[in-house]
Parts: sequence; C-alpha cells; structure tokens
Amino acid sequence: MKSNKLHVLFLLICAFFWGTTFAAQSIGAGYVQAYTYLAGRSWIAVIILTPVISLIDAMTEKQGKYSRRPRNAWQRKYLLAAGFICGTCLCLASWAQQAGMAYTTASKASFLTALYVVLVPLFSIFLKRQPPVQIWICVLISLIGMLLLCVGKSLLGGQTLEIEKGDALVILSALLFTIQVLCVAHFVPMVDPVRLSRVQFAVVAVESTVLMFVFEQPSLEMIRLALPAILYAGIFSSGVAYTLQIVGQEGVNPTLASLIMSLESVFGALSGWIVLGERMLPVELLGAVLMFAAVIIAQVPLPAAGRKAEEKLPQ
Repeated sequence: MKSNKLHVLFLLICAFFWGTTFAAQSIGAGYVQAYTYLAGRSWIAVIILTPVISLIDAMTEKQGKYSRRPRNAWQRKYLLAAGFICGTCLCLASWAQQAGMAYTTASKASFLTALYVVLVPLFSIFLKRQPPVQIWICVLISLIGMLLLCVGKSLLGGQTLEIEKGDALVILSALLFTIQVLCVAHFVPMVDPVRLSRVQFAVVAVESTVLMFVFEQPSLEMIRLALPAILYAGIFSSGVAYTLQIVGQEGVNPTLASLIMSLESVFGALSGWIVLGERMLPVELLGAVLMFAAVIIAQVPLPAAGRKAEEKLPQ
C-alpha cells in the first residue's frame, strides 16, 4: 500500500497533539485535581466530536455511501453499551494518568504510558491469541527501560530502589489503557468508531463529573487557571487528533501508521523539555530510548513469518 503524503502528515500532527498534551496535563495538574481536569477535557471532546460526526456523515452520503449511524433500536443500544464499557475503562485509565502527572514529569509519563503498545498484544493471551516471540523480547526491553526511567536516579545515587508514586500511577494507567484498547478492538468492528469515541467521552465526562463533586472541591478560580490546559487537551488531543487519526489511517499502511503514532512519546518528552524545562539524566534517557525501541520493534512485522503488525488503536 502506497502511503499518501497528506495522510502521513495527518498522523504526524496527531502524534504531535497526543504527545504535547502531556505538558498540558502537567500544567493542569498544578491547579486542579484529576477528576476536575478529566471532566473538563471530556465535555469539550464531546462538543468537538458532535459536528465532526455530522460532517463525516454528510461527506459519506455525498459520495453515495451509507454512513455508519445506528439504523435501529438494537444498534443504538449496542453502541451505548459499548461506549459505557470503553468509557468506564478510559475514565479509570485517564484518572490514573492525570493523577500521576501531579507527581512525575511529562517526559517520563509519555514513555511510561507508551507501555500499553507492548502490553496490548501481551494481554491478548487471555483472548487465546498467542503473541509472537518478538513481543516477549519487547516486554523485556520495555521493563528494563521502565526501571531505568523510574529508579535510575536512585540507582546512581545509591538510594533505596523505589518506584515513585507518580510513576506507579502512570504505569497503572498503561495497564488500564491496555484493557480499554482491547475493549475498543472488540467493539469497533460493529460500530462507527467516531460515534463510539463520542459516547465513551460522554461516559467519561459524566462519571468524572460525579466523582469530581464526591472526592474533590474544585473552585472556579482554579478551573479558570487550568482552563488553557483543559482546552488544549479537549480540543486538540481528543477532538482534532482523533479525527486526523481516522482520516490519516485510510491512506497509510497500518504498520507505518502505528510507527508514526508511537512518536507521541518522543513529542511528549520534547514538550516536557521545551515547555516545562524538564531535564532527564543520561540513565533516564537510556531508559526512554529502550522503551521507544520496544514500541517500535513490537509493531514491525517479522518478514520470515509473514506476520502483519497489529494496528494501533486510539486512546
């Protein structure tokens, strides 16, 4: 499959927005707690995706094709059920990630979150799908990289090797994102992926809003200060990036698409350095390089076996 240059550009922009959102999350975590931030960005995503769906339907019908809108009550109920399951998983994963951002750097969080790209095929064992040998190699590489990222500084300083609270929460989010990706992979062949995205963001918005009032005490002043970061994540990461991914993957080989989108971890580290002034020790940089290498290797097919790389699903 020949890759259209414009579609490749769309995927690069998508990875850029996903990666730079880590810096926005770090800024937002300085003003509001996790559920407040999550509720804000999710409501914005729902607002953004609603006209996008209408536009996609109009373009599809103009081309003489059928849109993937639900045609009957059963399809609508199935979409809502799928959105509830995926949205609840996404809410838990996003909460863990955002909560961890208050205690760790955007650079480390971006690479630790990328663990789910390796974990998805690994967890597929529970679905009776045996991962190839290269996945086990990638798991080993990523674990070494994760340890260097999380405890490398302590290792050099002769301190007790402990994974800090923020790192542990982000690793937990990677595990939860893995479950969410597998849920999406199960439901998306039967529903419109953009509509599924809107429903799951609506579920996240409702659930996080309820939890915000139960566990947090947000003030209007704190929300106002965090609003630029919330708007950036809601508009660009959730709304624009997801749409560009859908459009971009239509004209790009799945393997190349996965490799391009995995660059979000690199953009995350760069945004942490440029925007937040974060610095990484050489041992942490080595850990980041190993994790990025694991992500890349996990998505490259083995020519000898003729395997196809699995397509990376969106957050």
